[in-house]
Amino acid sequence: MEVKQVLGNNIISSWDSNGKELLLMGKGIGFSAKDGDPVDETKISKIFSLKTQEISHFTELLSQIPEEHIQCASEIICCARDLLNKKLNDSIYITLTDHLNFAFERKKQGIEVRNALLWEIKRFYHQEFLVGQKALQIIKDRFGILLSEDEAGSIALHIVNAELDNDMEQSIEITQMIQDIMNIVRYHFTLSLNEDSLSYERFVTHLKFFAQRAVRKQFHETGDPEFCNMIYQKYQEAYQCALKVETYMKKKKEYQLSSEELMYLTVHIRRIIQEHTGK
Repeated sequence: MEVKQVLGNNIISSWDSNGKELLLMGKGIGFSAKDGDPVDETKISKIFSLKTQEISHFTELLSQIPEEHIQCASEIICCARDLLNKKLNDSIYITLTDHLNFAFERKKQGIEVRNALLWEIKRFYHQEFLVGQKALQIIKDRFGILLSEDEAGSIALHIVNAELDNDMEQSIEITQMIQDIMNIVRYHFTLSLNEDSLSYERFVTHLKFFAQRAVRKQFHETGDPEFCNMIYQKYQEAYQCALKVETYMKKKKEYQLSSEELMYLTVHIRRIIQEHTGK
């Protein structure tokens, strides 16, 4: 492996055995290195295997922003991986670095940006939001910059993007969709949901992937009709609520639920209501 280009003291570009371009990060890996030199592989802490256009974008970013901002983003991403124990798409190194750089610039200029989805992010992506709060502490320790809770929410949403392999627009749409479905359930049964309950957490997790399929127009295969009908008959009240969700998805999102998706919604809604009413 040899150096293709030195992008900073701690990051260089190279190639893998198939000739695909890579970005290599590690403390001092680019210091005093020159194009064509062998890579000191003992210094590699992170290998980015990105799409060609993403590498081009990241290289452009590196030329425009301080390297310490890149290192800060990397520390936050490592923290997220450790705390969440989830795989994150490497594109987060681009999106989060870019976001942090703009956040720091806005702070210097005294510009505060409100996160319109902060309430939803706190409730639907609780663990990711905790990482966002941890990120604010990392930023404070590194730079003495105090960012708002709104920024913790934005950082959390970038992490959600990387978990689900979405872009920001898709994640915003998914978050709003989850909120709409939760409101359908609340209004149908005229009750407040226990957001600390296990059934609520399971329902939110189910809705994340359900909404992701809808946004991507990935239609789910239909399950066993007989079994689905048995569930509908057994949990009639929850089924009526699930039908309202189906109507919403069809009218607002142009997404047709399969009988299996409708059945799973019915089961999750039933669990939430049972937990609240004991019936």
